[in-house]
Amino acid sequence: MTKLSVNLNKIALLRNSRDTTIPSVTAAAETCIAAGAQGITVHPRPDMRHIRPADVYDLASLLTQPQYADIEFNIEGNPFAGPEANGFPGFMTLVRDTMPQQCTLVPDDPVQLTSDHGWHLSGDNTALKAIIDQLKALGIRVSLFMDPDAAQIEQAAALGTDRIEFYTGPYADQYGDHESVLATFIEAGKIAQQLGLGINAGHDLNQDNLGEFCQRVTNVAEVSIGHALINDALWDGLATTVRRYNAILEKSG
Repeated sequence: MTKLSVNLNKIALLRNSRDTTIPSVTAAAETCIAAGAQGITVHPRPDMRHIRPADVYDLASLLTQPQYADIEFNIEGNPFAGPEANGFPGFMTLVRDTMPQQCTLVPDDPVQLTSDHGWHLSGDNTALKAIIDQLKALGIRVSLFMDPDAAQIEQAAALGTDRIEFYTGPYADQYGDHESVLATFIEAGKIAQQLGLGINAGHDLNQDNLGEFCQRVTNVAEVSIGHALINDALWDGLATTVRRYNAILEKSG
C-alpha cells in the first residue's frame, strides 16, 4: 500500500497569522499519526512563511519517541537555501541537525508561492551531486522532485538519488480531461522503476484524483499531501480526513 505522509505547512501558516502557538504543529502531527498517517512532511522555506526551524526541531524530537519508531520524517526544500538574517539556519543545517528518514530536494525559488516544477538536470549538477552524496552518507534517503520527463529521470538516477517525487500539479490541474497527462506519468514511472528508483508523488493530490493516480502509476511508495488534506479537515476534522485518505490508498492497491 502507498504510504501517506501528511504535510503540515498549512497548520503552521494558520498559526503564523497570529502571535500565538496555536494550532500546534506537533499536536497536529500526533493527531495525523493516531489516525493512521505513516509519515510527516514539512517544507521549511527561508522566509519562514509557514514551517519555522523550531517546528522542524520539535517534530524531530517528537518522532524520536519509541511509539513513533515506524513514522517517517520527510523534510523537503531547496538544498541551496542558506542562512538568513531572520534566523533561518540554512536548509542543510536543519537536515543535518534533525536527521530525517527522507530528504526531498526541491528546486523552488524563495519568491515562489509554492513548488511548481521539478529539477532540470541538463547542466552542471556537481553541487547537487555533492549534496546527494552527503545525505546518503548520513543514512538519509534522498528523493528528487521531478517532472515526468524520461531524460531528466535518467539524469536523476545517474546522480545517485534513491527516489523521485513526481510533481503532480499538471495531473491535478487537468483532472477530468487528464488521460494524456496521466499517460506521461505512467510511462515515466515505468522508466524510474527500470532505473531502480523508488517513486513518491505530491502536489495538489486530493480525494478526487488520488486513487486513480496510485492505481495507474504502479508502485508509488509514498504520497505527500498537505493543502488539500488540511482544507478537507476544516470541514470534516483532521483525524477523519486522514482516515479517508488512507482508505483511498488502501483501495488503490
